Amino acid sequence: MVEAHAATILQILKKSLALPRLVKPKADPFETLIITIISQNTADVNTQRAFEVLSKRFEITPQTLMNADTNQIENCLRVAGLYQAKAKAIRAASKIIVERFGGSLAPVLSLPLDEARKALIELPGVGPKTADVVLLFSANQHTIPVDTHVNRVSKRLGFATEGDNYEAVRTSLQRLFAPKDYLAVHLLLIAHGRKTCKARHPLCHKCPIYDYCPCNWLGNKP
Repeated sequence: MVEAHAATILQILKKSLALPRLVKPKADPFETLIITIISQNTADVNTQRAFEVLSKRFEITPQTLMNADTNQIENCLRVAGLYQAKAKAIRAASKIIVERFGGSLAPVLSLPLDEARKALIELPGVGPKTADVVLLFSANQHTIPVDTHVNRVSKRLGFATEGDNYEAVRTSLQRLFAPKDYLAVHLLLIAHGRKTCKARHPLCHKCPIYDYCPCNWLGNKP
């Protein structure tokens, strides 16, 4: 039943929600990488503020950031939290990109998807979600990043099972939807999780896809 409703759910969400735009499609891949590292465990508004401060202080290139003073990067990122770890990761990742890839992520992004993901995940501060964001937004690769909202909403809708890990959720979503819709699926599940399908108090009575949700089938009325 979930498979039959997946396309309908996507269409309803497209009509119901505005898409978050912290990272823009076709953005520079290194800029996307830096924004996504900053965004870890951080609200969008604080991520944006931190990135704006960083980009005013430094040119956002691997060559510049690998040579930047760590304390100065930390000061730029304070509003985003975990600024010491993020500053360290940004400098270290920048250094590797310069030394191993000639100062550009282009050689990485030209690899087949699995190889590109592996190379990105080997960078400091980069996990599967950050790698998938770079690949989806800046390389038009067919992958769906799974953040906390995507994970929660996917499991509530029955797109994935409760015990699924990151890779299992990603794989389940990619089986249900066409590659051309991966960006929309990622953004819409985030938007739905923020606006309606909240972690602690989901607003089921306002949910535009409630009729297609397993909680309705099981009689769990709000």
